[in-house]
Amino acid sequence: MSLLTTLSLAWRALWRSWVRSLLTMLGIVFGIGAVIAMVASGQGAQQSVREVFQSLGTNVLIITNGAGPSFGASGGAGSRQSLTWTDLSRLSSGEISSIRWVAPVLQTRTQISSEESNWNTSVLGSTADWFRIRNWTAERGVVFDEDTGRSTAKIAILGQTVVKQLFPSSDPIGQTVRIQGQPYEVVGVLTSKGQGPMGDNDDTVIIPVGTHRQKLEKGVANYIRGQILVSMTSDELAESTMAAITANLRDWHKLADADEDDFRIRNPAEFAKAQQQSTERIATLLALVAAVSLFVGGIGVMNIMLVSVIERTREIGIRMAVGARPGDVMTQFLVESMSLALLGGVLGLALGALAAKYMAGYFGWKMFFPATTAAVAFLVSGGVGVVFGLYPAIRASRLDPITALRYES
Repeated sequence: MSLLTTLSLAWRALWRSWVRSLLTMLGIVFGIGAVIAMVASGQGAQQSVREVFQSLGTNVLIITNGAGPSFGASGGAGSRQSLTWTDLSRLSSGEISSIRWVAPVLQTRTQISSEESNWNTSVLGSTADWFRIRNWTAERGVVFDEDTGRSTAKIAILGQTVVKQLFPSSDPIGQTVRIQGQPYEVVGVLTSKGQGPMGDNDDTVIIPVGTHRQKLEKGVANYIRGQILVSMTSDELAESTMAAITANLRDWHKLADADEDDFRIRNPAEFAKAQQQSTERIATLLALVAAVSLFVGGIGVMNIMLVSVIERTREIGIRMAVGARPGDVMTQFLVESMSLALLGGVLGLALGALAAKYMAGYFGWKMFFPATTAAVAFLVSGGVGVVFGLYPAIRASRLDPITALRYES
């Protein structure tokens, strides 16, 4: 019997009980769909984590002040003023070859206003290197150069969120904003970076570090009341760079061997890796759960095919009586079970793609369709049809024609 004839007979048999066939496929459909959706969501979550930490800059270390005691109790991270502007100059000198750029970050949250509106936001004081470290450019206007970044000029660069709040209907370039009552000329608007680990990246105003020290901190103390960002030439040099910075800062701060560090160094890449590993484990776990549902779907296919063999015992006997070989009968039932599994696989891929698209929109991450996983899942669904359809097919092929003809359903 030809393959086309076998396919025709198999599809007609499935169509006669199309409701049962559809219900049988549901386990395969949901199994494949769940695998695709979970793997796609895992990839989307991992990409989202990467983008969040990339918004901090590439190959970045963050140096902060250490914890200092207050009336016998620890004041927490940053409470001890230990980092100095001299430390910043030494780190920028090139003594540590793996350091590319160094920038101070002074931060004050305050009210700012324009002629149209006002807004409470974060005002950062930094230098031109800060924009290089953060890989942040101006959409309009300019960012600081080496001179203006270290000056006391009353100029400001606005993030997109601040622009929307203060200048909803006009171009801010060349206009004036007031920070703590003092006028600042807007010289640039940054490109949008969206959400970051600390909230909305675009809800910020950047002014020269000298201006921040003079106008907002109201002093020119030697201590840095903020952070130091360090950009490395390669992320692979993170450990050696952290060790070199630690050794130098301890030496500059004249700390004894028994003294604890009076500063802290963080590597955002480590947090990103930890987050990615966490999402990978969750995605793997969910994919395994989905694979179990696929296995259960295969058992459903075998169960229905066994019922089909019993229901069609007399039909099998008639076919054998008119010349059908046991191999023809076995092939037909195998084709039926594979058809159920493969059709379920196709519907599962469609369901998984729709679920992945919905979750990407809901959680706000990029839509991924794991083509390799989809191909493997589809092949697995075909394998499920063969494995779980083999026993019913063999059982049908071994029926005695005389006994089958006498069978009454």
